[in-house]
Amino acid sequence: MISSPDIIVASVIDRTEAEGPGVRFAVWTQGCPMRCRGCCNPELLPFRGGQAVTADGLAARALASGSEGVSLLGGEPFAQAAALVPFAAACRSGGMSVMAYSGYTIDEIRSMPDAAAARLLSLCDLLVDGRYDASRPEARRRWVGSSNQTMHFLTGRYREDDPAFVGANTIEIRVGDGGELTINGWPAFGAATGREITGAR
Repeated sequence: MISSPDIIVASVIDRTEAEGPGVRFAVWTQGCPMRCRGCCNPELLPFRGGQAVTADGLAARALASGSEGVSLLGGEPFAQAAALVPFAAACRSGGMSVMAYSGYTIDEIRSMPDAAAARLLSLCDLLVDGRYDASRPEARRRWVGSSNQTMHFLTGRYREDDPAFVGANTIEIRVGDGGELTINGWPAFGAATGREITGAR
């Protein structure tokens, strides 16, 4: 049996309402091949740093969080598609929805030579795609960074006409027991990745 590669994670928030519909388990992956001007998470661009976690361990944590779904952010989740497939599959099997944010368009993902990218896409209920454009802030749709990006409803789990998808984006601020500060939400603030990731292995 060939084991799947570890996921290189920059940050995890077990329960958030700022990264997709409902309460979500948010995972920021480390590394992105794109350099979108005004990126919300520039500290996540390098393919170095982060923490290696197993898909099984992270899925167990997600399923125990009580969140309705997981959101995959970055960095670029599809740059780690092979590692994220077993995680997303385990979360879907456990009844959670899967949402991903990608700088790639859906057509680019579908044409990637790596079959894992298409597999990860097939596990998503929602995809927000396209390069982030800081000059075109999104003011009408929630959970979308810039107006050029598209939200794809890939399954029947969520509906585009749901009023929850309309409105201003929000940020969340947390202070941990050790005094660490975590800020997440769109579009002006990205994930603060100084947070220690625990219990994921």
